[in-house]
Amino acid sequence: MANTKSAMKRVRQNERQRLRNRAIRTKVRGTIKDARAAEGAASSSVVLEAIRALDKAVTKGVIHRNTAARKKSALARRLVTAK
Repeated sequence: MANTKSAMKRVRQNERQRLRNRAIRTKVRGTIKDARAAEGAASSSVVLEAIRALDKAVTKGVIHRNTAARKKSALARRLVTAK
């Protein structure tokens, strides 16, 4: 366990960040799943929502920008082939 005051603070910070990151990552996964399952005219708006969630996760440092770019590209490809 942490011995110093600063180490104890880092433990508290890490726990807060872990919970925040987990919530963001869960939201991203859910929106991507919805976007993949969407069909018809509503699919483009669902894909845009997933892309927005990915961009927010990158901004907050939860996922790497290249990972987000890869996932956005895959969603866009699926959207184009569906139309």
